[in-house]
Amino acid sequence: MTDHAFRARGLVKRFGRTTALAGVDLSARPGTVLGVLGPNGAGKTTALRILATLTRPDEGTAVVGGHDVVRAADRVRRGIGLTGQTSMLDEELSGLANLVLIGRLLDLGRAGATARAHALLERFALTEAARRPVATYSGGMLRRLDLAASLVGRPHVVFLDEPSVGLDPGRREDLWRMVRQLTAEGTTVLLTTQYLEEADALADAITVIDRGRVIADGTPAELKRVVGGQAVSLRPTDTDRYGTAARVMERIGGRAPDRTGRDTLSMPVDGEDTAWELARALREADVRVTEFSLHLPGLDEVFFALTGTSPDTTAKESA
Repeated sequence: MTDHAFRARGLVKRFGRTTALAGVDLSARPGTVLGVLGPNGAGKTTALRILATLTRPDEGTAVVGGHDVVRAADRVRRGIGLTGQTSMLDEELSGLANLVLIGRLLDLGRAGATARAHALLERFALTEAARRPVATYSGGMLRRLDLAASLVGRPHVVFLDEPSVGLDPGRREDLWRMVRQLTAEGTTVLLTTQYLEEADALADAITVIDRGRVIADGTPAELKRVVGGQAVSLRPTDTDRYGTAARVMERIGGRAPDRTGRDTLSMPVDGEDTAWELARALREADVRVTEFSLHLPGLDEVFFALTGTSPDTTAKESA
């Protein structure tokens, strides 16, 4: 398994009568990003927690950095970093003190831990706030500090569990830039996310999990071919006409459109003939649009085709 930074085979995990994972396979090569997608409750976080040695599998095997997550959990932990959905940092301590503490726990020594903390604070543009209590940090600053904390031990593999939840678009872009920098330096990243655009922007490969099982995997381009054909996206000029636009799209396309962005509707179509028919129908219904595009399907359409769930709905359910 040396050609993979991590690999899991046949992971099964049960919680009472609930089967969270029912034979999941995951793997990633060094220096790449594996995006793990799925509806709320699909088993994404459970799989991540097994790879990070926080949960033992009931069946199956997992190897990270060449070490078994059950038999050599201590060795695995020394080579990984983890950023969860919620921060585990001490809010009463400063950002600097948090990172130094983690460094000391990793046996870096006082001088080594302090030097590493300062280097990470500079890297993540947190130097000016280094001595402020973490409780005073903004959401974006806190997520950057979370990521910095996961890198104190110079891990070869980093697990990011929905790292951009709660971040505004600008801060999300900052986070993406940092993830790209990590992989450029050879770090492998497992990313669970509910943001389809995030997976499209970062992932070299994607695994889709639903009800504890892998239902698809491949590159973003390969998964987009699952839907086939093309898609139409549009944004009504008048938000009061949003419902009318959705009904027109459903009548022409034969299915309810997905909401893929702020006031944006999208659905797969057979081709340009259907797009022209939709344009005429919108005009007849007096629905004006500020955007109207015919394009290859995105991961939003793939997500719906595979799971029958809109990513927008999934995100709301998990909020």
